[in-house]
Amino acid sequence: MRALYTLGVLYLALCGALLWAGRSSPGAGSAPAAPPHVPVTAMSGPEWFRRMKPFCNPVEVETQARFVPPPPGFEGAAYGAGCFALAGKINRARELIAALDANGRLRAANIVFDLAHPVADAGDDKSAGPIMALVVEFSPDNYMALYHAGASEFILGQPDLARTHLTRFLELYQQNDGWHRNAIDMLGRLDRR
Repeated sequence: MRALYTLGVLYLALCGALLWAGRSSPGAGSAPAAPPHVPVTAMSGPEWFRRMKPFCNPVEVETQARFVPPPPGFEGAAYGAGCFALAGKINRARELIAALDANGRLRAANIVFDLAHPVADAGDDKSAGPIMALVVEFSPDNYMALYHAGASEFILGQPDLARTHLTRFLELYQQNDGWHRNAIDMLGRLDRR
C-alpha cells in the first residue's frame, strides 16, 4: 500500500511540474491586451447606436467608442452625439453636432431628442435636462425639448433658464393639456418666489 501511495505522490508532483513549466509568464510591465479594433464601416448610425446603447453610460462610452467609433458622416455624428449625451458627456455630444452643417445640426439635435425623450418622459428631468438644453441649442423650436429643459431647470433651481424655456414652450405649444398646464404652473411658482 505504501508503494501505491508513493507512486501517487510522484505522479501528482510530475503533473504539477509539467503544468508549472508549461505556463506562460507575462512579460515585465505588460498590460492586458485591449479588445481588437474591428472596423465597422458598413454599419449605419442607427445600427451602431443599437450596438452601443448598453455602453452609453459615463463609465464605458469613451472606451467603447474608441474601439467601435461611430460611422463617418451625418448619421454617425448624430447617433454618436446621442450616445455621448445619454452618457452625460454633453460637451462631446455638442462637438459632434457642431461639426455638421446648419441643416445637419438641426437634424442631429432632433435625433438626440428622439433618443433621450424616453428618459424625460419617464420622469427623470434632472438627467434629461442637460440633454434637452443641448437639443434646444441646435433646435430652438423643439417644443418638447423646451418643456423638458425648463422642467429640469425648474427642479434644479435655475429660475432664469426655466422661465426662458417654459415661456418659449408656451409660445409654440397651444394645446390645453397636461404639458401646457404644468408649464403654466411652474411659471406661476417661479413668479411667486
